[in-house]
Amino acid sequence: MAQDKVPPQAVVFDFGGVLFNWQPARLIQSVLPHLARDDEQALGLAAEVFQSFVPGSDWSEFDRGALTWDETRDRIAARTGLAAQDVHSLMAAIPPHLAPMADTVAWLHELAESGMPLYFLSNMPRPYAEFLQREHAFLDRFISGVFSCDVSQIKPNADIFETAAGQFGVAPERTVFIDDNVHNIKTARSLGWRAVQFQDAAQCRAELAELGWL
Repeated sequence: MAQDKVPPQAVVFDFGGVLFNWQPARLIQSVLPHLARDDEQALGLAAEVFQSFVPGSDWSEFDRGALTWDETRDRIAARTGLAAQDVHSLMAAIPPHLAPMADTVAWLHELAESGMPLYFLSNMPRPYAEFLQREHAFLDRFISGVFSCDVSQIKPNADIFETAAGQFGVAPERTVFIDDNVHNIKTARSLGWRAVQFQDAAQCRAELAELGWL
């Protein structure tokens, strides 16, 4: 049997955009409608605020645990010209925005019931990581996980994938990694992970079945 057809020993999930809702433009439209009157404005402001989550950017440093809430708010306000209170309101609205995605949660339960070891690897600032763990009992389905804020590393950099593999005790070539971000998928594949880009639960399940990975 070819190595890539050997049954996986684990599945690793991303959080935002895979297990939890994450639509920055929609978030901005709901919180700051006076600054995002249409989709184009919302997309532009989301790109400006979050800087596409490029490593080293304000938000990525918040994800990595290198900036506090106040430091992140003030940096974004100074860089974008937004009022600090508007940035604060946007940041405060993120926890309820990160609503569980029902189809993925149902799939997670199925995998857990089948005996598949489950882990997570997520870029997440500490306040949001603590909120999710406190509010969602289904996260107990995971054996373990890595949040960027806890290891001072961040996707799509390779070091966080290496940290995760070591912590989970998994071989990347025997591990399925699911993420919605193409840059994270590219890094994972370059390190030998069985990586599939998530669009929705049905698509991801079908692609994994076609590949013979799940």
